[in-house]
Amino acid sequence: MTASAPIRLALPLLIAVALACYVVFPDHLGLITSILIVATFALSYDLLQGYAGIVSLGHAVFFGIGAYTVAVLGSHGISEPLVTLAAALAVSAVVAGLLARIVVVGNDFTRLLVTLGVGFLFHEAANKMHWLTGGADGLSSFTVGPIAGLFAFDFRGRTAFFYTLCVLVLAYAAIWRITTSPFGLALTGIRENTRRMHAVGAPVARHMAVTYVLSGGIAGMAGALLAQTSNFASLDMLGFERSAEVVMMTAIGGTGSIPGVVLGATLFAWLKDALSAFSPKYWHLGIGIVLMASVFVLPDGLAGLPARIGRLLRRGT
Repeated sequence: MTASAPIRLALPLLIAVALACYVVFPDHLGLITSILIVATFALSYDLLQGYAGIVSLGHAVFFGIGAYTVAVLGSHGISEPLVTLAAALAVSAVVAGLLARIVVVGNDFTRLLVTLGVGFLFHEAANKMHWLTGGADGLSSFTVGPIAGLFAFDFRGRTAFFYTLCVLVLAYAAIWRITTSPFGLALTGIRENTRRMHAVGAPVARHMAVTYVLSGGIAGMAGALLAQTSNFASLDMLGFERSAEVVMMTAIGGTGSIPGVVLGATLFAWLKDALSAFSPKYWHLGIGIVLMASVFVLPDGLAGLPARIGRLLRRGT
């Protein structure tokens, strides 16, 4: 079995579990849809950090740009979801391309500072540009039409569920294909030893910039999905908290593991919903405890759980 076989085999399992949830929990399709969206967002960040080794505290910028692209186009009469989804991908990728030059240089610490600063700048710009973004009030007066002119978004969320599941599957398959290609293997080499990749003549800066663009585009698609399914775009979609959350999702799931990141995003989104319902004021405390426990108990995330169990069993024999 090749190293990529578990990733490939996990995709049908993901689809089967999602469809089972659709049947078993028909009254919770809104939550399930939001989980599918954040899983797509988490995959975009894992491509950046888990494979290229680029850390970022401003990844929500592209998520928010995707959401606002849908909202602005919808308010100007362009409401076809597939068209606005593609537009969100393109706009987010272009912005990522413009930022890539200042993000990929330096080390992890400088990247954290730069991406954090970029996130604050975009958040404040969106807040000030009330004429375009709605400022602190957000945008809700836009139309989202039927998908391909056939499937309208219904009140129960059935269309939104299948739509977001399809996009997640496409994102999963695309990232799997990227990371198992020669380009993806080069990214792994860059993450493990940048100096050695420079020494063998690999175009390190170009590979990192391309990854940043791809990651930004997929994050923009995730933001577009949220705007289309909620019919709303707001400042929190590109705020620091959302950037921090996607870092936590990948840490819980296991950076560099596509199925693990999907599982980590699912667990995080479910925990956030459950804890906020239990204690709207102190739910952050529960998330913090889970995150610290995952760091100490599962340093490789949920993806490292099988290997850890195997080591414990060998120790016991």
